[in-house]
Amino acid sequence: MNLTHLQVTVVGLGLMGGSLAGALKGRCRAVVGVDRDPQAVLKALEAGFVDRAVGSLAEGVAEADIVVLATPVRAILCLLQEIGPLAKPGALVMDVGSTKRDIVAAMERLPASLEAIGGHPMCGKERSGIAAAEPGLYQGAAFILTPLDRTSPESVSLACSLVHAVGAHPLLLDPERHDRLVARVSHLPYLLSCALVASVADAAHQDQTLWDVAAAGFRDTSRLAASDVTVMLDILQTNRMPVLEALASLQTQLQSLQLALEAGDESRLREALERAWRARVAWAVGKREPR
Repeated sequence: MNLTHLQVTVVGLGLMGGSLAGALKGRCRAVVGVDRDPQAVLKALEAGFVDRAVGSLAEGVAEADIVVLATPVRAILCLLQEIGPLAKPGALVMDVGSTKRDIVAAMERLPASLEAIGGHPMCGKERSGIAAAEPGLYQGAAFILTPLDRTSPESVSLACSLVHAVGAHPLLLDPERHDRLVARVSHLPYLLSCALVASVADAAHQDQTLWDVAAAGFRDTSRLAASDVTVMLDILQTNRMPVLEALASLQTQLQSLQLALEAGDESRLREALERAWRARVAWAVGKREPR
């Protein structure tokens, strides 16, 4: 489906929203940005990410054919309560939030005159804000779409067209399955990164030289701990049970490694490490882990 005759309004001009707007610029009739922060509005205009930017939600969505909500998750839930009477009939409401069950449930309560579909692009950075935005952020990424029961085939097709326009590829999932999967590969790694940094920081109270010897391994595995805390709190609080299940699974794996190390069981330790190595290599080359 062609986007060239449509207006897309992006609500929230941070990393994800600014990058999305920049990727869509020139591929739609108009890209309009909405943000309450005047500096974000100004920077989006200066960067050329949008054709127009405003601070008013009502003004920004009034003529939009597609509205993409690109704020933290709990702000998306609030926006979904406001947008119903503001958007024009027939408009498609999307989002880029990192959890889907609560968002899709809120979308179900939108007026019947509006179309809706959940979305979650599997890309990002630990940095946040419009200053970190780049139009190429979505290139090559999976962009998960979670249709509602009421979402029309035409709206699914339109959402897929938007995904392709920003260089991503669509993947359709139901919201509960989405939340279970991303808890393992996105939300758990964040908590693991935070726990690692906290552990090192505690140890550094005894010997500050620890920070001097921290190098590439620590940098790479601790990167996610620098993510925006407000954004991550929203994600964790709206995906508690899947994240708790993922944490329990991780604790089982760590305990198994600890027991093997305590017992000096090199064979068992090697087996665990090699299994992880095989799975990581297989993922890196685009293959499933061999059974």
